[in-house]
Amino acid sequence: MTNNPRYTLGTEANRIFMASETYELLKFGKGFPAPNGGSGWLNADGTLDPSHGVETWITSRMAHVYSIGAMLGYLGAGELADAALKGLTGILHDDEHGGWYPQVFADGTHAPGKVCYAHAFVILAASSALLAGRPGAKELLDEALATYDKHFWNDEIGLAVDTWNTEFTELDPYRGLNANMHTTEAFLAVADATGDNAYRVRAGRIIDHVIGWAKHDEWRIPEHFKSDWSLDLECNVDKKDDQFKPYGATPGHGIEWARLITQWALSSFANLDGAQPYVDAAEHLFARAVADAWNADGTVGLAYTTDWNGKPVVTDRMHWTLAESLNTSATLYAATGEEMYANWYATFAQYVDEHVIDHESGSWFHQLDKNNHVIGTVWPGKSDLYHAFQSTLIPFLDPAVSIATAVKNAA
Repeated sequence: MTNNPRYTLGTEANRIFMASETYELLKFGKGFPAPNGGSGWLNADGTLDPSHGVETWITSRMAHVYSIGAMLGYLGAGELADAALKGLTGILHDDEHGGWYPQVFADGTHAPGKVCYAHAFVILAASSALLAGRPGAKELLDEALATYDKHFWNDEIGLAVDTWNTEFTELDPYRGLNANMHTTEAFLAVADATGDNAYRVRAGRIIDHVIGWAKHDEWRIPEHFKSDWSLDLECNVDKKDDQFKPYGATPGHGIEWARLITQWALSSFANLDGAQPYVDAAEHLFARAVADAWNADGTVGLAYTTDWNGKPVVTDRMHWTLAESLNTSATLYAATGEEMYANWYATFAQYVDEHVIDHESGSWFHQLDKNNHVIGTVWPGKSDLYHAFQSTLIPFLDPAVSIATAVKNAA
């Protein structure tokens, strides 16, 4: 536990540290626009990596970030948000079959499939752009929701399916919680931005499933499922560090879910009695994740994945897990008043400052090994700003409200 005011929640020093980081990140990412609209993948120095072309999830994240930047008054952020949105209404959009391609390469060809994860981010981007008053945002949000409702949301079970073929005619048997987590985030954002509470109710249905699964697994969240939503605990056992579907439990997701569950509960119940069982579940998820993964292999940091007994499998440190740790520790502190969460926030903030922020070239290192040396086997470069940027703001905002709406309300 550190007592440096730079890392201590509620101090002016911490607020200044994180606010300066907000603007450093917005400055770093300014070169994201691709020639035909949308966002490229950022290299370690903020230049574009042309091998990635433009990708829907990254483009959506950058539209979201710079829409919030515009609401913060950052010069030029609105135009940058529009450059990202141009990719979503243009090159990335499938005019023939509807929805969005996952990725469009420099030669104009696109990656196959229609991916729930990416479509959830389109919803998030459009809802933030709507709040920021960006042109075309309302139409984009309406289309994104209609596409999502038609193809990805299964109202019968209250969960989202994962991946279609490009034509939306064949559904992959894989079901996954990563897409459902970002769906929960997107649905809460829509409910807050538009006042349509049906999406908050849907988010709660997903959350009830997740808590049920986690409870049965000592608060480790299963990530991968078969088409009937039966567990697939051995998924990617031979490719343990898969970029989007790693084997085993992902403690960073346990932490991220804890925040989303708390946000949902605080926004869904008029009093704390109704919210309390959900906040309790969030506390269990957080406690399990840090017990399994924090400093678990003899060096400081948060291990990326564990097996089903909590033993670290991939010991690399991913920047997003620390960003979410800052968000969730602050959110749980706000929700419970328990001092240990403020202590966790300070611990994570110090680690981020000492190991994760690139104080020379800007942004955050996206992947470190267990000895906190920069590597790029899973996350080369510094693809986008979303996780890092959010963690400089969420700890200071209303924990019951999605980030973009909370920023707008605070302004």
